[in-house]
Amino acid sequence: MKLHGRSVIVNDGNFDKALRKFKKKIAESGVLQDLRDKEFYAKPTTVRKTKKAQAKRRWTKYQQSQELPKKLY
Repeated sequence: MKLHGRSVIVNDGNFDKALRKFKKKIAESGVLQDLRDKEFYAKPTTVRKTKKAQAKRRWTKYQQSQELPKKLY
């Protein structure tokens, strides 16, 4: 994993706004999530099961969004 430098410019001493922007950049890049995922070893079967479960959840969520509303008569 290659890390690139992340930087945010602090304008007018507004450190809080710069910190929010920095956190947003890190979250969008997925660096922090990768580190959390690699913190502990997960067996390949466990990784496959979790990926399959996530795919099932995404598919059911998609299916629910495509359903027509119930008739109310």
